[in-house]
Amino acid sequence: MQAAKKIMKVFVTRRLPQEGMKILSAAPECEVSVWDSDEPVPREELLKGVQKAHGLVCLLPDKIDAEVLDAAGPNLKVISTMSVGFDHMALDEIKKRGIRVGYTPDVLTDATAELTVALLLATARRLPEGVEEVKNGGWSSWKPLWLCGYGLSGSTVGVIGLGRIGLAIAQRLMPFGVKRLLYSGRTAKPHAAEVKGEFVPMDTLVSQSDFIVVSCSLTPETQGLCDKAFFSKMKKTAVFINSSRGAVVNQEDLFEALSSGQIAAAGLDVTTPEPLPTNHPLLTLKNCVVLPHIGSATYSTRGVMSALVARNLLGGLQDTEMPSELTF
Repeated sequence: MQAAKKIMKVFVTRRLPQEGMKILSAAPECEVSVWDSDEPVPREELLKGVQKAHGLVCLLPDKIDAEVLDAAGPNLKVISTMSVGFDHMALDEIKKRGIRVGYTPDVLTDATAELTVALLLATARRLPEGVEEVKNGGWSSWKPLWLCGYGLSGSTVGVIGLGRIGLAIAQRLMPFGVKRLLYSGRTAKPHAAEVKGEFVPMDTLVSQSDFIVVSCSLTPETQGLCDKAFFSKMKKTAVFINSSRGAVVNQEDLFEALSSGQIAAAGLDVTTPEPLPTNHPLLTLKNCVVLPHIGSATYSTRGVMSALVARNLLGGLQDTEMPSELTF
């Protein structure tokens, strides 16, 4: 008679799309408990929920540090995060304890690239302002310079970080008639040839670009990268877009650059903190478009992400291959 499979405890920090929950619910070896809410799990509930857990499913707002790992105890084998980013996890501590990590890098590339292009166009062509003017009665007769913005045709676009998402953004922007595509990062990328990308020093990119798109990961080198010195080198007519991580930008310096006319406009899908307080100075500016971190927010993408999260988790629990394992 075959020995009964060991039941392993799994804690999920949020209500996930059904695609992922179905996979977890169908796994006979898992005893799944979920923080059954669309809101982030409170810290004390997280510390309680992970106790004696073998697997943990988390999201970006969940800070997975030594305290959480200690609360989980020695059973914890795998952490599966529903995100591309992993700056919410204490990777050194996790590595020290031999815990495997799964993440969801490839599945949200297209959705995030689409959203970034939409944000760039909305910011450059002042769409939120236009919608507001229609609603508040500001739309009167036709005026030659009213609500004029900036077009992509004949422009120079600079992409900071030409990884998967950066490349996907560039591929979508080029058909708009972009004249030059500059990019910077640690190394030149062979795939840049697909978009005729020119690898240039950061200063060159910042000073020559009409549109700057930030698509790099958050590292000690990129933390606060876009600061006063950065914005002071930009063209006064340039548009700045960030869909990477909020902490790449010094928001006080960005506010100063936008309110003083140092740069033309900015569009952000990421901020620090998230959510951004409703009384934040950036929200007082007409030339700043802020979205609530919806880069991957398509129904299909979120479904695929949650299924991948579940499969990563099961691979870690079963000591088999994980479809998307973070190597660190």
